[in-house]
Amino acid sequence: MQVHHSTDIAADARGATVALGNFDGVHRGHQALIAEARRAAPEAPLGVVSFTPHPRRYFQPDAPPFLLTLPREKARRLERLGVDHLYEITFDAALSSMSAAAFVEDVLVQELGISHIVVGADFRFGKARGGDAALLRQMGEQLGFGVTIHSLILGAGGEYGSSAIRVMLGEGRCLDAAEQLGCWHTISGPVILGDQRGRDLGYPTANLAFEGQLIPRYGIYACDVTVHDGPHAGSYQGVASIGERPTFGMNAPNFEVHLFDFQGDIYGAEISAGLVAWLRGEERFDSVDALIAQMDADSEAARERLESARVPG
Repeated sequence: MQVHHSTDIAADARGATVALGNFDGVHRGHQALIAEARRAAPEAPLGVVSFTPHPRRYFQPDAPPFLLTLPREKARRLERLGVDHLYEITFDAALSSMSAAAFVEDVLVQELGISHIVVGADFRFGKARGGDAALLRQMGEQLGFGVTIHSLILGAGGEYGSSAIRVMLGEGRCLDAAEQLGCWHTISGPVILGDQRGRDLGYPTANLAFEGQLIPRYGIYACDVTVHDGPHAGSYQGVASIGERPTFGMNAPNFEVHLFDFQGDIYGAEISAGLVAWLRGEERFDSVDALIAQMDADSEAARERLESARVPG
């Protein structure tokens, strides 16, 4: 998959049929839009038009972290869906003040050269959210591109949506979130150097920074982990902690995962840690020995949950 950070794109990236939206999480509703784009023009390149930063971050720069997927994780998920081109449009002052009609004509048609576009029935775009699916259809007839307006997708728990998934993760409902996403929700990024307390406790951990990602419910989780690069690339299982490590004093929110039966150095490697099950809340322990005993119990509980866990297909 080619990722385009500029609208100055090569000729072979023009003429795509695209799904348009933010695609945070790439949940089942997003997946339905992409599948519809493929059906609408199966011979054309398949693309996704998205925005960076997320418009919510632009308009609310001080909002708490809310992203379900950082850019690399989103790109990996889109590539697995068969997307050929990801067009990441910079959301800045110029774009936020652009009228809906100008966005269609100047960006989608002139700069990207789209041949067909798919949006959800409730999609809004342009200055003051002045554009909707009906305007897209009207402009498609005028400018010569196809338009498909996709109805909202409902699952057992209601409409698929990033906001609902954020609520589920805030409550530690990993399976409910996975049913919306079609995969485990992941914390992703490069492994960074931590304080190495886990190594001293017999539980070395890989540490990740949240970097704008939503911080799920504090506690201990059973995890499926993918190491994407480096000599230890592959799939692993483990137990993770999300929280402030109160036993060692209050700290900034932290994510660290211990990989079972693993030895090696993965500093700097890109990993995705899928949250399979919330096991318990964060606790403060009166002694290191009590903490280690609980870590032993957590590891056993995580292994048991992972043995029977199956992500909804």
